[in-house]
Amino acid sequence: MRLVHVAAACLNQTPLDWDGNRANIVAALRAARGRAVDIVCFPELCITGYGCEDAFHSPAVAAMALTVLDEVLPETRGIVAAIGLPLLYNNGLFNVVALCVDGKIAGFVAKQNLAGEGLHYEPRWFKAWPAGVRTTVELDDVDVPLGDLLFELDGVRLGFEICEDAWVASRPGAELSRRGVDVILNPSASHFAFGKFAVRKGFVAEGARAFGVTYVYTNLSGNESGRAIYDGGALIATAGELVAQGERFSFEPWTLTTAVVDVDRTRRIQAGTASFRPHIGTGGAEVEADFHFGRHTPAVDPLPPASWEVGDSLREEEFARSIALALFDYLRKSRARGYVVSLSGGADSTAVSCLVALMVELGCAQLGLEPFRQRLSHIGLSGTSTRALVGELLTCAYQATANSGDVTRAAARGVADAIGATFHELDVSAIVDAYVALAAGALGRELTWERDDLALQNIQARVRGPSVWMLANIKGALLLATSNRSEASVGYATMDGDTCGGLSPVAGINKAYLLRWLAWLEARPTPIEPLDIGPLPALHLVTAQRPTAELRPAAAEQTDEGDLMPYVVLDAIERAAIRDKQSPSEVLEVVAARFSELDRGQLAGYVERFFTLWCRNQWKRERFAPAFHVDDENVDPKTWCRFPILSGGYARELRDLREQEP
Repeated sequence: MRLVHVAAACLNQTPLDWDGNRANIVAALRAARGRAVDIVCFPELCITGYGCEDAFHSPAVAAMALTVLDEVLPETRGIVAAIGLPLLYNNGLFNVVALCVDGKIAGFVAKQNLAGEGLHYEPRWFKAWPAGVRTTVELDDVDVPLGDLLFELDGVRLGFEICEDAWVASRPGAELSRRGVDVILNPSASHFAFGKFAVRKGFVAEGARAFGVTYVYTNLSGNESGRAIYDGGALIATAGELVAQGERFSFEPWTLTTAVVDVDRTRRIQAGTASFRPHIGTGGAEVEADFHFGRHTPAVDPLPPASWEVGDSLREEEFARSIALALFDYLRKSRARGYVVSLSGGADSTAVSCLVALMVELGCAQLGLEPFRQRLSHIGLSGTSTRALVGELLTCAYQATANSGDVTRAAARGVADAIGATFHELDVSAIVDAYVALAAGALGRELTWERDDLALQNIQARVRGPSVWMLANIKGALLLATSNRSEASVGYATMDGDTCGGLSPVAGINKAYLLRWLAWLEARPTPIEPLDIGPLPALHLVTAQRPTAELRPAAAEQTDEGDLMPYVVLDAIERAAIRDKQSPSEVLEVVAARFSELDRGQLAGYVERFFTLWCRNQWKRERFAPAFHVDDENVDPKTWCRFPILSGGYARELRDLREQEP
């Protein structure tokens, strides 16, 4: 047997936080050495942070990355470490991994396939490295190998697939396999999205099987730069078998997942595979480095999936854990002193408030109460229980107008009390009346619901903004906006009203799902691990309601779906129109097949309403506060779904739709 101890280090990094990023790398290196690890793989661009955006265009950033790498190098003595950073070469910027061996840089491997879809814009900053090309770059008067490299250390061959390299059809791993590679390292920055982790596990296990290698995959963790959430989830596979899996959604600054693997076993499997066609002769770009692997006991360090990852509520669990972690990181990295929510008693603001409470509960459960407070030391928390900490970190305000009802008032108070939030009840009716009187005086006429419906609705939402902003300013806290994706897609939100806030945690989630998630949180049969929290009955005050903006007089019996359309229909139309880029006529066929119980003419009206409102309200989506990306059906124009602010509005397509329908 030829045993090698490999490790994947997941890091919670911050763009351009040179000292913080370096500290996480060094801490993980020391832990790896303490566990007698031979090879440790760090995430992509972990020195700079992945989300530096156009700061990558500054040559000073690449220069500082090399300085930090030089500072980290002494910590790699006695170990092999793959560390990601940007590198300038011939006036081109490349996304590279430095293979550091026993305190020296053995070479830089450059990424061959750049991620340029969805929220990834790598081709804006980096150049793709051509396969099979090797050169050198001069560092401190030393020529260091750069390019498509394979390394040989103590008779063991290492190669790389860097994040996107593993997602393409023509994976570099196939060529590495033919060149006799034993271990493939994959340093990644792969954002979380529902269902994505299963895809990662698939290509890691399949890569290990098809290439006949040990495959080590690592990832970033946490809310790195504001929008994207990274779930960690390190994976180690050998010969097609997953032998170790790291924790997901960890609140720790770094985690380490290790396994002892048998290189001779994967070599035997390659040799015994009839279809395996190795390269004959040399001709490859190989770098030899002086290193000797230690002696190890035949064993692996398996970390099986947590029980929450194999149940029927995976999506609900992932949503709770991803947003809770993102809120924690946003709080500490922005140095805000807490969160403020305008709690209306409806589903959106209730979900946001519960997610903040889960941030505290999950964070304290993973870190411990005192370490949790220390990670937020800029706030000076004094609570000695999780409930007390929720009260310090979350302030909710119910702001009543003349059209507010007892049901939402009771729901807001009941939810705030159940989760332990600080709660205020404010009556803004007089402020609404003052603005209405000002406008009436200027116009010389009384404002009426028959003539001024939209203005009278919006002023109620807008006057709620200044008071919660003031509470946030007084506390040094961050105001959370509560708009969801369904309403964002059709503009069913008041600018400077319910869109007020510096961060919008649920703007990437559709309303129908939020309602389902709250129902799950209300009556979940098993506690959220590792928490001993059972059902939350107070949420029934919210889930039993029909969603309503509550901006018209009670006699109008206003509901969101009455103003728009059923949310399940809206979400289906949005998915077909925006995600799948289908025309109005094509969208109608999709929803008509799915909702056969509804009148086709009515569905055609819903389709026309959606496209009209979508085009009319792009300017609102451009102004929304930053949102967390958790769903690859996002409509955020800054990260996922670009659309012109001014357009023809599908006029011809909608005319054709009307003419086709009786």
